[in-house]
Amino acid sequence: MSETFRAPIGTQDVLPPDSHRWQILVSTFADVAARYGYGLVHGPMFEDIGVFLRLGAGTDVVRKEMYDFRDKGDRHVALRPEATASVARAYVQHRPVTPWKVWCVTPVFRYERPQAGRLRQHHQVDVEVLGEADPDVDVEVIALGADYLAALGLRRWRLVINTMGTPADRAAYARTLTEWLRDRAADLPAEDREKVESHPLRVLDSKRPETQEVVADAPRIADVLDQGSRDHFARVQEGLRALGIPFEIDVRLVRGLDYYTHTLFEFQSEALETAQSTVIGGGRYDGLVEQLGGPPTPGIGFGSGIERMLLACDAEGVLPPPESVLDVFVVDVTGGAAARDLAQELRAAGLRTDRAFGGRSMKAQMKVAGRSGARVAVIVGEQELAEGTATVRDLRLGEQQTVPRDELVARVRRMVEAE
Repeated sequence: MSETFRAPIGTQDVLPPDSHRWQILVSTFADVAARYGYGLVHGPMFEDIGVFLRLGAGTDVVRKEMYDFRDKGDRHVALRPEATASVARAYVQHRPVTPWKVWCVTPVFRYERPQAGRLRQHHQVDVEVLGEADPDVDVEVIALGADYLAALGLRRWRLVINTMGTPADRAAYARTLTEWLRDRAADLPAEDREKVESHPLRVLDSKRPETQEVVADAPRIADVLDQGSRDHFARVQEGLRALGIPFEIDVRLVRGLDYYTHTLFEFQSEALETAQSTVIGGGRYDGLVEQLGGPPTPGIGFGSGIERMLLACDAEGVLPPPESVLDVFVVDVTGGAAARDLAQELRAAGLRTDRAFGGRSMKAQMKVAGRSGARVAVIVGEQELAEGTATVRDLRLGEQQTVPRDELVARVRRMVEAE
């Protein structure tokens, strides 16, 4: 017996009808992004590993989770663990006109513990704006995220924001936090204790309850911000209030990557009963392009996991799987040529159409038609073929009628549109 194979641990196959929900979700995001003037960008799934090392040497993504390897040309490459660095690299390479406003949909790869809504290969929709430092851009990107949630029908969410200030502010805060954590290191779990000296902000980012208890009274970055950073954050808050987007300030929100500056934000689903409730997360990264060899260029964006967003949709009872992806099923017991021609004619008229193959009996074909979810069955037997007609059956009501061949498409369309 031949060996059988399964999808690797931490991956999944997405089959109909779930795949149709993915299509709806991505098309919804694309529509919202288009309203904001964002264009679609595609990039490679792997990059020179140096692109992703800019995420931060101390981050779990770089230290533990990247899928990296040497290819047959001995080049050290890595599968994309997130989208922003790849988009920033594309900006450096192609130097488009700014502000460059783009979106993408992409798989991302991280060797981490698989969990609901977060697999080793998961998928994201993502937006990025490069070349504009105006705080109103921060507001626009956050507003796009809020509109995306609204377009999906999601209502149970909270927006939390914070600021990391400038790189100098961040460095000053890291020093202050390190000194404070040294006196409390013994109370931290070992995995967080080792980060105190090298990456103290990662301690704030820890989800471990013991660590969260220790850092509850930690110094706040607001205490070290310069006036420009304070003004930027104030403008963001002012803009969100003006647009009627509710938010909370979470002074411990730092997110997991080292490139962030100024505004950070997360949309968290209140319908997901899990610590991993973030459905949109992002922020500003004004130094990343320069680290990738480009000129000083401000940037901001966010990523949103498709799998976790679908869990949030399930929790709120929105975006159900479509009842059917078919309008019409053609049943032909005259040899198959009539089904071939009719199906193509119906498809050309914009009707989603399928048929049976292999010369099956009428009973077998009708059974398939019933399982297909189609609203209408078009039946052609010897009598219909001779008379130039077809029998049209409403598969939900069980009613049927004989229709002249030249009226068939219009009659079927009326039945489908009457739903």
